[in-house]
Amino acid sequence: MSDSVPAPASAPVTVLLVEDDEVIRRSVALALERYGYRVLVAADGLTGLELFREGRHDLLLLDVMLPGLDGIGLCRRVRETSTDPILMMSARGDSLDVVSGLEAGADDYVVKPVDTAVLVARIRSLLRRAAFAPPAAGPAVSPEPDGPLVFGDLSLDPAALEVRRDGERIALAPTELRLLLEFVAHPGIVLDRQSLLREVWDYGWDGDTRVVDLCVQRLRKKIGAERVETVRGFGYKWKR
Repeated sequence: MSDSVPAPASAPVTVLLVEDDEVIRRSVALALERYGYRVLVAADGLTGLELFREGRHDLLLLDVMLPGLDGIGLCRRVRETSTDPILMMSARGDSLDVVSGLEAGADDYVVKPVDTAVLVARIRSLLRRAAFAPPAAGPAVSPEPDGPLVFGDLSLDPAALEVRRDGERIALAPTELRLLLEFVAHPGIVLDRQSLLREVWDYGWDGDTRVVDLCVQRLRKKIGAERVETVRGFGYKWKR
């Protein structure tokens, strides 16, 4: 863990930490508390699910390997009913665990042993995504100047942050919603993965572009695969 002097958290936040290793659980909890966060802890997935259902948290920090219900399964259970920010912890940054966690609906991940400064930066970034003001959209495809943007059977209301398909509301996680808004704001323009990491994930440094690819996959499943085009060797673009 980093020994750097912490700055106070910008607002009181409760993190639900689910980690079976007692040493890691205590060290991560203490580090976050030094930054002003409140930390709820669970040592297994089922207990973490119970605490999640109590709804007294702002963000979930889940280890991949957990007894009973593992972190991947817990992430999927959470995503059945919630768009709460989820940050996964993996012991191996290049492992299949990372991909599985992101496919299950996690917004981002950190690698153990966890560096405190990196962990707090990722948490702050996730919380900003969950409470952001929408950017101005690009050329409107809306029948009303300030109304929802319409793309065939898909409609997006940037002001209300609501997405509907065939009239049915779609639940998008904060990262998925910001990714959609970023695409819509730049119709027909190729956005490379590093740019998306900076604008959507709020990375001030180069990150793992698999995060982008897997979030695009999840978004496509919800809004229609044909709407986001892959431009091989470059990135993605929103079809006009």
